[in-house]
Amino acid sequence: MRPRAGINHIRPYQGGKPIEEVQRELGIDDVIKLASNENPLGPSKEAARAIADAALNTHYYPDGNAFYLKHELAAHLGVLPEQLILGNGSNEVLQLLGETFLNPGDHVVYAEQAFVVYDLVSTLFEATVSTPPLKNDTYDLDALAEVVTPNTKLVFIANPNNPTGTYNTKAELDRFFEKIPTEPLVVLDEAYFEYVQADDYPNGLDYLRAGRNVLVTRTFSKIYGLAGVRLGYGIGSPGTLELMNRARQPFNVNSIAQAAGRAAIKDESHVHRSREVNAAGLSYLTAELDAMGLTYVPSVANFLLAHLDRDGAAVSNALMKRGVIVRPVANYGYAQSMRVTVGLPEQNERFICALREACDEIPVSPLRSSTS
Repeated sequence: MRPRAGINHIRPYQGGKPIEEVQRELGIDDVIKLASNENPLGPSKEAARAIADAALNTHYYPDGNAFYLKHELAAHLGVLPEQLILGNGSNEVLQLLGETFLNPGDHVVYAEQAFVVYDLVSTLFEATVSTPPLKNDTYDLDALAEVVTPNTKLVFIANPNNPTGTYNTKAELDRFFEKIPTEPLVVLDEAYFEYVQADDYPNGLDYLRAGRNVLVTRTFSKIYGLAGVRLGYGIGSPGTLELMNRARQPFNVNSIAQAAGRAAIKDESHVHRSREVNAAGLSYLTAELDAMGLTYVPSVANFLLAHLDRDGAAVSNALMKRGVIVRPVANYGYAQSMRVTVGLPEQNERFICALREACDEIPVSPLRSSTS
C-alpha cells in the first residue's frame, strides 16, 4: 500500500533516550536524564494524589470534552471554556492544526532552527515552507514577516524557542503583527511560558484578546511535571477551535491526565518552587561553563544550549557512558553543541563533572556551527 506523499519525507521523531534504555544498553545502574526538558522536581504532591485516585476509575471512558478541566483551566487563564482545545500533549494540538487547515501546497512559515514538530506537521500535509534562519540564536521576526504572504496559512513562533531558550520581546512581536497580513493563523507556542521571568516577555493571550488571529499553545509537560501523562492545550477563537475539534479524536485526553491537570493548576506553590530551582540551576550551570571557557546561549527556559568547540554528538556519547543523558542538536544546525536540561543541584553538579571529563577526552575541533 502506498503512503501519502508526505510520509516519505519524514524521519520519525527521536526523543531523548529513556533512562531504562541507557541502563540496558550500557549496563549502568545510576543514570540521570537531562535531555528532554522535564521538571526534575516531578509533579506536585496534589497532582500525584489525583493520578492515584483517578487510576481507580480507568474502566470508564474519560469525559471526551474534559468539562471540569476546561472550566478550571479557563478560570485560571481568564478565558472562556470554548476558547480551549486539549491535546495528548501540545504536540497533538500542533498536528490538529495541520489536519484541520493544511492542504497540499499551502504555505507555512517558521524559523529554520525551531521545534522540529513544525517541520513534521508541514511535511506530513505536503505544505510549502519558508524558514528564515535565527538571528543571534533568536527568532528573526522581521525576516519572518518578510516571507509571510497573503497565501500563508500558518505561522509557527516558539516563544521561548527550543532548542535555544531565547525569546522575542513584546515590542518585537508587536512589530511583527503590524507587518503581516491578517489572514494567516499565527501559532504562539509557549511551552515554557511559566518559566520565563523577563519583564519584556509577551503573553500570547494578550494578542488573542486584542482580536489577532492567533492560537496559543501551552503544556503541562514542563513546569507542571506531567510529561508522562501527556496533556497540552491550545487557546484560540471559538471558531478556530470548533473546526479543530472536528479533526480531534474522541477521548484524546485520558481521565488520569485530566485529573492531574486539574490538581496541578491549583498548586501554585509547586510552580513557584520549580521556577526558583530552575533559576538557581541556570545560574550554577552558566557560571561553571564560564569557568570552563565554554560559551552558551542565555536561556529563559529550563534548558541551556551549550557550545562545546567539539563534536556535540561525541561529547553527548561520552556523557552517556558516564550515566548522564543530554541532547545532541546537530539536527538543528548546531553540530558542536548540546542542549542540557536544568536539573536538581546534585544532577547539575554531576553533569558538570562529567562534562569536564568528556571535554578533556575529546579534542577541540576548528569547525563551529553558528546561526548568528
